[in-house]
Amino acid sequence: MINYRLCTSLSSDIAQGHLITFPGSPLFEEKRLQDIPLVAEMTAQAEQGKLADTHFGCGPFARITLIPLSAWQDSLTDSLLTHLRPLFATPVCDDVLLDCANINDTVLVKTLRFLFNQAHNLADLGLKKLPGDSVRLRRINAYCAGTDASRLETIFSQQQAIANGMVAARRLADIPSEQCTPQFVVEEAQRLCAAFPSLRCEVLDEHAIVEQGLGLLYAVGKGANRPPRLLAIHYDGASSGPVRSYVGKGVTFDTGGLWLKEGAGMYTMKYDMCGAANVLGLMLSIAELSLPVRVMGVLALAENAIGPDAMQPGSVARACNGMTVEINNTDAEGRLVLSDAIAWASQRHEQTRYIIDLATLTGAVVKALGYELSGLMTQDNALRSVLTVAGEQSGDEVWSLPLDARLKKQTESAIADLCNTPTNNAAISASAAWLLHHFCPANIPWAHLDVSGTALWREGGKSVASGRPIPLLMQHLLNDLAMEE
Repeated sequence: MINYRLCTSLSSDIAQGHLITFPGSPLFEEKRLQDIPLVAEMTAQAEQGKLADTHFGCGPFARITLIPLSAWQDSLTDSLLTHLRPLFATPVCDDVLLDCANINDTVLVKTLRFLFNQAHNLADLGLKKLPGDSVRLRRINAYCAGTDASRLETIFSQQQAIANGMVAARRLADIPSEQCTPQFVVEEAQRLCAAFPSLRCEVLDEHAIVEQGLGLLYAVGKGANRPPRLLAIHYDGASSGPVRSYVGKGVTFDTGGLWLKEGAGMYTMKYDMCGAANVLGLMLSIAELSLPVRVMGVLALAENAIGPDAMQPGSVARACNGMTVEINNTDAEGRLVLSDAIAWASQRHEQTRYIIDLATLTGAVVKALGYELSGLMTQDNALRSVLTVAGEQSGDEVWSLPLDARLKKQTESAIADLCNTPTNNAAISASAAWLLHHFCPANIPWAHLDVSGTALWREGGKSVASGRPIPLLMQHLLNDLAMEE
């Protein structure tokens, strides 16, 4: 874990690491900075809109980076992070001094999450040999005015907890699928939750899944040698009150089933469980902050494989709420496991404040919104509004797509209550959400987040788990609790 501390002056032990600041910062009133020969030249360069960076002649610091002031206020295009990413690809010291004297709050929270997330990279999986002397970030020092210290302490502690949840989710999602099976996810979740007495795990194996009637989840997982699981993580931060529920798609590998994907389309399918991984990370963040709330996280875990028992196009399966679904496309399996898990979650508590599901559900949402925005689909206008605001505040934004009865024909079936994909290949993302909404009772506010574009971070032709939308969901929960006070 990466630690932090706030400081209002430049003490000697802070002035040993990597200083990240901007032209005209109050820090430059410190004599030790004025005495650095390159500061004037670097300031001029940064004032021209260019990055100024050096680790030569900058003592007592190991490295100094000046980033144009405009980047510290740019919450839309993330220009500050654009400057920082290459610097932290090869860091030169384990201590950072981040100048927080003139930074937009949304830019700050995104920057903090980026820095705290340096606690995990692919090398940590131990699958690739790397030099043993590589430098890792260990501590973030934040320079601020004394009047801002209390406010920033809250921001830092919250973002550290959020990032810790993201790191746990990312580590799990990055593990190759031959290891990261449904049972492995259960065991890893149990191990991580054991650190928090307020978290408890409830597990349904394949027999309990059948006994409790989760026929859609079972249909997806029954073709694999690694059987499906349903994991419910319960957080009791309050003795009473409504329960907030989150449901995550956990397809640990998606071949497409008998509707087989092409090889290129299968390459990143170990990440088809990011929704479930992020629900786990969310629960860990909630527990770390000891929030006074009751929460349930449900992970619907299955491998969509080819085998003698694999579900077939045209088969019909029954969900735990009694509804039947014609499976006319075995590669539309995510909405099947989600439907059962949403219905199961809705039956667990007498008072549910809302259910939010998250899933890498459709490639169509990427075509619609790209890689920066998650798709939001809900018929509850109040929930849509507060999630949109939370997205703007956290910098983990959503964009609403339509969801109403005009999509009804997209899920009609001649043989069952519903079919899992539209035959006309239209409105794929919204059609999937229309199917899902049948499994949440009308009296429970429900929203669906399609995170196919945002659950991965893509750079240089490579993809890794991003931990989104944990920041969005945490901000929404914090806002929701504040409204109750």
